[in-house]
Amino acid sequence: MRREGYEHIPSGCAISGIFSRSGEAIGGETIIRSIEPMHDRSNGLGGGFAGYGIYPQYKDYYAFHLFYDDSAAKEACEAYLSRYFETVACGKIPTRRTPSITGEPLIWRYFLAPLPHALSDSQLDEREYVVRRVLHVNANIEGAYVFSSGKNMGVFKAVGFPEDVGRYYRLEEYAGYCWTAHGRYPTNTPGWWGGAHPFALLDCAVVHNGEISSYDANRRFIEMFGYACTLKTDTEAITYILDYLVRKRRLTLEEAAGVIAAPFWQTIEAMPEPRRTRAAYLRKAFPSLLVTGPFSILVGFEGGLMALNDRLKLRSMVVGERGDRVYVASEECAIRAVEPELDRLWSPGGGQSVVVTLDRKGGA
Repeated sequence: MRREGYEHIPSGCAISGIFSRSGEAIGGETIIRSIEPMHDRSNGLGGGFAGYGIYPQYKDYYAFHLFYDDSAAKEACEAYLSRYFETVACGKIPTRRTPSITGEPLIWRYFLAPLPHALSDSQLDEREYVVRRVLHVNANIEGAYVFSSGKNMGVFKAVGFPEDVGRYYRLEEYAGYCWTAHGRYPTNTPGWWGGAHPFALLDCAVVHNGEISSYDANRRFIEMFGYACTLKTDTEAITYILDYLVRKRRLTLEEAAGVIAAPFWQTIEAMPEPRRTRAAYLRKAFPSLLVTGPFSILVGFEGGLMALNDRLKLRSMVVGERGDRVYVASEECAIRAVEPELDRLWSPGGGQSVVVTLDRKGGA
């Protein structure tokens, strides 16, 4: 007879990331091998990856990855995009038949440049121009969903276990200086292709383990600034919060982390100046963007990677280093699977951000 406490109850979702400070290209098969040992932390209802530096031949163009329900959605979306962008190259994203991956939508990729006259007429800066086009497609074109829109990076996701998703997208054919991965164990939302992680906007891609209890407050605030949380998931909200804080409000990633996982007031009061004044300002300026509940996140961005736990550290996360490479994962086994010998291994504290960036002397 089973007794209470004997059941295997995973703490929900798996995340993993690999980053090369020197910009050395890491093959996509490496991140697959890293996420695979955490198979039991997901349930086959979502897996995905983000790779950076994977499109060097098109590095100056926005790489849009799209899901389409049908050809009508594709035609409508392409007609819309043609009003705002020049298409430099496009085609189906290469995949391979994988028995466990079913119900595939149409999956297309476009390398785009904003049309100069349309950009000028919009009176927007280029990144805001692109963001508005992405949000319009996702909110208004039925059956079309832009799930990746950055330069020289791409998101690959599906319904399935992450190792199967990686092989489905033939990630061994890609190489980049940064990879993140996610295995999903959905609790409040159904498993579907668009709902898999990473969630991305421009070059910011978020993978998330946990559940945020502040979703409604966070969503209501962020939607006042033009974002539409069409998928009703907490990770989508975190992605938009980061875009708002870093791109629009020009906070550093460390400061954005100090908003999302804001220190307790007694912690702020014990800080030395001028750090105390800045932390207090951020806490007062953005109270609706405090993310509460258990979470650990990895945030990929152009030239870097950030790891962050909730301030109570209710989800596991470990960081390892070997030479110029940094590894982050939900479990140590995911790091040891690809790098058995480490120079350093540690677990960040609650609310402590870990940010690594390219060495610009040798980086990509």
